[in-house]
This record gives sequence, structure tokens and C-alpha cells, in this order.
Amino acid sequence: MINMAEFYMKKALIEAQKAESEDEVPVGAIIVHNEKIIANAHNMCIRLCDPTAHAEMQVITAACNYLDSRYLEKCTIYTTLEPCIMCAGALFWSKIDALVYGCNDKKQGGVVVANKIIHPKTKIKKGVLEHECSHILTEFFKKKRNLQ
Repeated sequence: MINMAEFYMKKALIEAQKAESEDEVPVGAIIVHNEKIIANAHNMCIRLCDPTAHAEMQVITAACNYLDSRYLEKCTIYTTLEPCIMCAGALFWSKIDALVYGCNDKKQGGVVVANKIIHPKTKIKKGVLEHECSHILTEFFKKKRNLQ
């Protein structure tokens, strides 16, 4: 039987690979509504010259536009990295139904540190394809350090 959380996280990892190919921090996210991917995005901070252009922010905007709603109550976001405080706040305001993420962000993560930022009704699942999600980030930053 297919593990749907892993299936969707693999789609988010494809987005992270796109970010990596554009020399962006490799984080990807998708939003699912009624078992259909309605939005996908990756980090675009460098490309857009915008520190708020995180994968989660981009995918929230795309999903809201798709649904023509500012709320994502019956949606699940899959993101390869624990959302930062900014993204967690945006998820709170979107009233997203569920958050699934791959690996923890020990430095900038906003979910574990500030549970109050995530809407109390939002279900949270962490550690889905944790190794794969962590690996792409670790390798990206190793390459960055070796180039400098």
C-alpha cells in the first residue's frame, strides 16, 4: 500500500531539487486539497530578491489563488523543512488543516519552538522522508562552504 505522506513529500523534494538547481536553499513545498496537488513551489529568495519568498509562502499564495480563498482549511501542506516563524505565522492565518514536514530546522524552525504560532486546529506530522529532506540541505551547504 502506498504511503500517501511519503508520496506527496517526494513531490515536495522535486521542488527542493528545482531550488537547488537554481542555487537557492533547497526547500520545496506542495499543497494538497481533496487528494489533488493544487500548488507547488520552492525557495525563490535569490531569484526574486525577496527574503520572504520561502517555498511555503509561495505555495500558500498559489493555493489561495487556486481556491480563490484566503483560507486553506481543507488542505495539507507538505514541506521538506520545518517552517520558520514567518512561514508558521502565514500557515496560522491560512487556517491550513494539516502540516507535514520532512526535517527539523534546529536554527530557524518555528513549529517546535513556537507551537502557539501554528493554528490550534492544525494537525502536525514531522519526520516524513526525514533522511532525504535533510540530505539535500546538508549537501547543498557543504558545497557552499567548500566554494568559499
